[in-house]
Amino acid sequence: MAPAMSDYERQRQENIAQRDKLLKQLALDAGQAGLGPQKPKPSRPSSHKKKASVKKIKEDFGPRRTSSRLQGLTADSEVAKRKAEDEYVAVQEAARVKRQRQSGPLDLSDVVVAGKDWDKTENFLVDVVSRGAKPYQRTFGATEVKQTTDKDLRALREQMSGLELYDGFEPNRIKITPERIYSLGFHPTTDKPLVFAGDKMGNLGIFDASQKASLVKKENGVKQEEPDEEEEEDDPDPAITSFHCHTRTISSFQFSATNPSHLYTSSYDSSLRLLDLAKSKSTEIYAPTDTYLDEPLSGVEVDPNSPHMLYFSRLDGHVGRIDTRTPSTTDIFELSEKKIGGFSLDPGNPHFIATASLDRYLRIWDLRKLSGKLGRQLPALIGEHESRLSVSHAAFNSAGQVATASYDDTIKIHSFKGMATWSPGHKLSEEDMKPSSIVKHNNQTGRWVTILRAQWQLHPPNSVHRFCIGNMNRFVDIYNAKGEALAQLGGDGITAVPAVAQFHPTEQWIAAGTASGKLCLWM
Repeated sequence: MAPAMSDYERQRQENIAQRDKLLKQLALDAGQAGLGPQKPKPSRPSSHKKKASVKKIKEDFGPRRTSSRLQGLTADSEVAKRKAEDEYVAVQEAARVKRQRQSGPLDLSDVVVAGKDWDKTENFLVDVVSRGAKPYQRTFGATEVKQTTDKDLRALREQMSGLELYDGFEPNRIKITPERIYSLGFHPTTDKPLVFAGDKMGNLGIFDASQKASLVKKENGVKQEEPDEEEEEDDPDPAITSFHCHTRTISSFQFSATNPSHLYTSSYDSSLRLLDLAKSKSTEIYAPTDTYLDEPLSGVEVDPNSPHMLYFSRLDGHVGRIDTRTPSTTDIFELSEKKIGGFSLDPGNPHFIATASLDRYLRIWDLRKLSGKLGRQLPALIGEHESRLSVSHAAFNSAGQVATASYDDTIKIHSFKGMATWSPGHKLSEEDMKPSSIVKHNNQTGRWVTILRAQWQLHPPNSVHRFCIGNMNRFVDIYNAKGEALAQLGGDGITAVPAVAQFHPTEQWIAAGTASGKLCLWM
């Protein structure tokens, strides 16, 4: 007889039965609602197309094995063994020759590995090697001056080569700006050399070159004593004034022809400013209406016949004209689809403007003749000349000549005669636009040196026009209007490229600035 079920066990069995009943009911309800597990669908073949098989390039691993039987050779015969040994020796010899050093001269056309066939006439390496900077290596000096047969040219070369490096302070100690110099020039005064320089961060430095180290020491109240034999006398730093006028690079500046206390500056912060030296005040002349609009300015010039009329260029290929008496009205001309690195007005005929742009063109425009719809008018293009690479800058002199520097390592001088008699919109032929002189010059500044620009002297003595330009070998080169070298200025203490060079408007003074903000001065 089975033992009697306890109350606990009976309760447990009832709970199990109720749970099973509930699970069956839930499964039935889920099946009727279509929520139950579904049967897996039969798999279908993939509809994706098979990827095209990549053709493998057969590599040559040496001679392939061949069948001795097909060649009529008996297996393991002496003939087969000798043949195999000969093939092995040939493979080893080929591998040895491949690894062997070649001591003789090699023609690159015979050892080219990949790319287009080697063409000596298109050797891109020659220019790279030949145009590299060679610090302190002169290309013009006393020997060339002595060998000059032309009397007037020799006298001019002796005069310009006789300029001496400023000895008041060493160039390394004249840090006129905190950062790299982008623009530089003299104040028009002839009483003393007063140099201004604009740098990368918008600082404007001013240096008075009439000061001497001894005078600065006295002004600082330093007692004059005989220097100790064992200790060198500590020289004071030169007195330099600096103003933070812009928030970005000061790309260019120019003094007013009628008021030498007015200095106009252009900047990459998209603004033109007037610095009044007499009032010690800097005011904004032009800027985009939208403060967030970025339109960097690359240059500024004052119309010599209309001192209230300013011209400026932008990095986006536009040139603007503004009258300072009505600054709300500004004319904007789109003269290039690419960057305009520099422009210049003809001093004698300021309605002519020369532009140099990244698209490799020098262009001459006539502002007397405008065409197009109002608001989108353009001056008449009277001539253009294309260089092999981009043109960095174009500068007019008062004789109607334009000097350009471009990345094809040339300085070109274009001479235009009778510009005062040209009618509005006068056209220049391709022959008229050809340069009268071409000078080979290393213009490969790279990333850390300011672009080299040829700058004419505004009012040269005896009307003998000349221009200066920085030299990558750490000199400043001077040329006349025919492209003939006059001097190559250097000196001890110049440890960087004096890239930004400029004449005094009337005096035989030349200043140049470096990427470290240092100033070099010859007088």
